[in-house]
Amino acid sequence: MSEGKPRVSRRIGSVAESATLAIDAKAKALKASGVDIIGFGAGEPDFPTPASIVEAAAKACADVKNHRYTPTAGLPELRAAIVTKTARDSQVEITTNQTLVTNGGKHAIYNAFATLLDPGDEVLIPEPYWTTYPEAVKLAGGTPIAVPTTLESEFKVSPATIEKYVTPRTKLFLFVSPSNPTGSVYSPEETKEIAQFCADKDLWILADEIYEHLTYDGIKAESIANHDPRGLDKIVIVNGVAKTYAMTGWRVGWMIGAPDIVAAAINLQSQSTSNVANISQRAAIEALIGDQGPVSIMREAFDRRRKLITSLLSEVPGINCPLPKGAFYVYPDVSGLLGRDFGGVRPSSTSELASVILDQAKVAVVPGEAFGTPGYFRLSYALSDNDLEIGISRIAKLVSESAQ
Repeated sequence: MSEGKPRVSRRIGSVAESATLAIDAKAKALKASGVDIIGFGAGEPDFPTPASIVEAAAKACADVKNHRYTPTAGLPELRAAIVTKTARDSQVEITTNQTLVTNGGKHAIYNAFATLLDPGDEVLIPEPYWTTYPEAVKLAGGTPIAVPTTLESEFKVSPATIEKYVTPRTKLFLFVSPSNPTGSVYSPEETKEIAQFCADKDLWILADEIYEHLTYDGIKAESIANHDPRGLDKIVIVNGVAKTYAMTGWRVGWMIGAPDIVAAAINLQSQSTSNVANISQRAAIEALIGDQGPVSIMREAFDRRRKLITSLLSEVPGINCPLPKGAFYVYPDVSGLLGRDFGGVRPSSTSELASVILDQAKVAVVPGEAFGTPGYFRLSYALSDNDLEIGISRIAKLVSESAQ
């Protein structure tokens, strides 16, 4: 082999590591070594998976039919449960041949981009964005195009904003509500306007609905599929059990779309991962069609923590923390802390500031650079009330001791 050949392909070498997972891994490694770390980095509920779901999985382990392959697209019973759940929760009517069960929501996103995009196709991604979106677009050969937002607009885009970035190469618009990292939720009117705009421009829509059940103050996140005059013809919905049912480790997601798109994605998955683990699929069936009571209980806890963390952060000079309407993250503006002296260190970026806070306050946060918007932090409030209060108090103490 020629010495000039790279050991890692350029395609994979260009992909950035997940910043959120990297920070979470570092925090967990420090914890394992005995350091008292409070981690606000991970986007996963701190609750155990509800008992009825665990029991369904345990029962499935003893059934020999779950020791074998299933169809690539997923267990027929789970695909049927997704149809039922989508009608119940989103009022979107689909059939089983419009569903594909994937290894988590992230896998569904990758499958969708890989199925839809050709080299040079542009994807409009509102920023701040979850770290995986642009990398998954690049892996699929597409070109991610960031669409800026502002704190004043609640980090939401409008048709007028989007239109500035539409070119003849634009194929797809990414719609995320509730949002990771900001917790923003589009109103029904805003959702309808964006759906109509995309239909008028003949743009595909990828709708990430993973946080659909985590909304507060009576707000409901509506599926954009209800507002697109094309129906599901040019919409792909991705979702999963991870956030709603505290099942991040079970790795079950799905994509929904037109039958021809789903069939193509099934072909892709048949040559990559094949079917999702049967035990996890059986657990997901119970999650979707079983008792939904635990969902409300967890949402109530997140709502309490949402208000608590926003209140505590807003009391820290130099931090501007809006109250999120969904998901389980706050996204405060911390640019007022840059340039201060923290024990001899003057961070000039939020990445540097996050390192200072980890080193000196033993608190892990994700800097806005990971989401395309320097000047902000993302903090997950999917952790215990006690840890939340301790973590923010450490940040407040560090800031109070800093010098301008």
